[in-house]
Amino acid sequence: MNWETALPLFFMAVMGLSLLAYVILDGYDLGVGILLPFASDTEKDVMVSSIGPFWDANETWLVLGIGVLLIAFPMAHSIVLSSLYLPVAVMLIGLILRGVSFDFRVKARDAHKGRWNKLFALGSLITSMAQGWMLGSFLTGFGDDAIALAFSAGIALTLPTAYAMLGAGWLIMKTGDELQAKSAAWARKVLWPMGLALVGISMATPLISQTVFDRWFALPQLIGLLPIPVACAVAFFATFEVLRKPKIVAAGYGWIVFASTVMIFILAFLGLTYSMYPYIVIDRLTVWQAASATESLFVIFVGVAITLPVIIVYTIFMYRVFWGKATELTYGMGSGS
Repeated sequence: MNWETALPLFFMAVMGLSLLAYVILDGYDLGVGILLPFASDTEKDVMVSSIGPFWDANETWLVLGIGVLLIAFPMAHSIVLSSLYLPVAVMLIGLILRGVSFDFRVKARDAHKGRWNKLFALGSLITSMAQGWMLGSFLTGFGDDAIALAFSAGIALTLPTAYAMLGAGWLIMKTGDELQAKSAAWARKVLWPMGLALVGISMATPLISQTVFDRWFALPQLIGLLPIPVACAVAFFATFEVLRKPKIVAAGYGWIVFASTVMIFILAFLGLTYSMYPYIVIDRLTVWQAASATESLFVIFVGVAITLPVIIVYTIFMYRVFWGKATELTYGMGSGS
């Protein structure tokens, strides 16, 4: 395999890793934001504290993924971003709401704190739904017929349940006592909607795209791919078993909820990758057709080879330093002053 063939695949892998890391890492803090309205005022402070050291850095992976798309695959970038201009703008509005609300909710007077909590939750929901629409549109090849729009709308409405499941699992690990029990209750409520949404997406995607149908429902590939849905089912029911037995959560095994949900996300990502390869825009543009010139990719390769390990090491270091149970988030000055 020469550089002309290998470099586009390398950057495709980097972009995929970046987006998967973003969906998991920013997914749980979006989920915490979505769950925020269902907690008491004191619990809200602990919930925000649990994501405080991480949420801003988690978005680094989104920047990396979009940056690789722009520089390494400019033809795909022009198609993707032009087709998704409106949902991307909506997502950015949601991210701005989250960023502003996060800071102001702590520094505002008590009379205004509730308003910033609501805006933080609203920003999380808007961001999640916009990303769901973007995913649906991407899977349909940016179609604009009624079926494609309905599919995108369906994912926009259901993706928040998956993020809420991640958020609840994160809170089960990071909190204790009453809030941990409440988080387990939230997880029980969103588990089945998330599961039904994933099954619906998995069933509908092959019907939307002939390419995906051919990749999954032909022999012998069908037999070789069975471990993916089977492993998803095992992870789902492992989560279900833990959640229906509060003593297991209280005994310190609540991390299984988060780990199993992450496993479902990873398996879904692997299935999506298999469904699309070698396309970067399904049925329209392959990885090699969309890639920049080999000479340009080689220069970018040097930069990514330096940057990506730094981001990974920093992320691991950050989670090691700030790991442990969350406490109420405070700044140098009181929130009621």
